[in-house]
Amino acid sequence: MASVPFHYIDLRAFCYATEDELRVERALRTFLPEGFEVERVENEGFHGDRILVLSARVENADAVRHVLDVLADIDLDDIAAELDERIDDNCSLFLRLDKQAAFKEQVKRGEGIELRAKVEAYPAKKEQAVENATDALEARS
Repeated sequence: MASVPFHYIDLRAFCYATEDELRVERALRTFLPEGFEVERVENEGFHGDRILVLSARVENADAVRHVLDVLADIDLDDIAAELDERIDDNCSLFLRLDKQAAFKEQVKRGEGIELRAKVEAYPAKKEQAVENATDALEARS
């Protein structure tokens, strides 16, 4: 099996008081392997409303491959073209995904789910991270 040039992938979605927690969790699980644990942290908004943060960190190679395979449903060539803007100096790749589409088990770029992937890069420089992420995404296109 091919190696994956990511240390981990973090996925996070906010569940506001007006949203159904199970629906938001279902949207997040669209990207996760079967039976993967989702963490819940309850916070309070500015006006005292409940905001639940649902998150998961995918660390093992098979689970990372699963997330990347799911992401292959969107146009990875577009993302690959934007990697210089999407990867920061800490070698982290950022992407936003559509929470409503994910609830319907569709994968689209949009708002609602945040993805942060730590790109393996030796030396740990942005340029190397962009090159490694480009290679990984092109292999799945």
